Amino acid sequence: DLASGRPMDRLICGDVGFGKTEVAIRASFIVAQNNTESERTQVVLICPTTLLCRQHYKTFVDRFSGTGFKVRQLSRMVTPTKMKEYKKEIEEGKVDIVIGTHALLADGMSFKNLGLIIIDEEQRFGVGQKEKLKALKANTHVLTLSATPIPRTLQLSLTGLRELSLIT
Repeated sequence: DLASGRPMDRLICGDVGFGKTEVAIRASFIVAQNNTESERTQVVLICPTTLLCRQHYKTFVDRFSGTGFKVRQLSRMVTPTKMKEYKKEIEEGKVDIVIGTHALLADGMSFKNLGLIIIDEEQRFGVGQKEKLKALKANTHVLTLSATPIPRTLQLSLTGLRELSLIT
């Protein structure tokens, strides 16, 4: 999907522990691997809860240690000082992978070169948050992970407007 020449929009469905996060890690690696100091394509992983955000952050930091990828977390667990610093780094394109909660959808949040948006458990976001996600998605790869997709998301996949992959 990432090499097809058109923006990916794929829903990955699978139960807890079936490997959805592994797919997200590998997609993130593909997008971020060709980054140079002067040109970075950023990856954003958005989660509905602080706990899930922290788990993903730890997993990504562990998996990408030694790669040179700069991974940052934006959630209420990050101090306001660090949050301001991280937002500036993200805006300047100095961060490869950003993992966060709805804080990523805050007014004034901007990305220099967004290449991939990973949405974990989309059904747990509200209508306003989904509208902000749609605004981010223009010409950007999107990977949605869910064990229990909402009917509209599933309908888009079943009608062919969004690609669907099942992990069974």
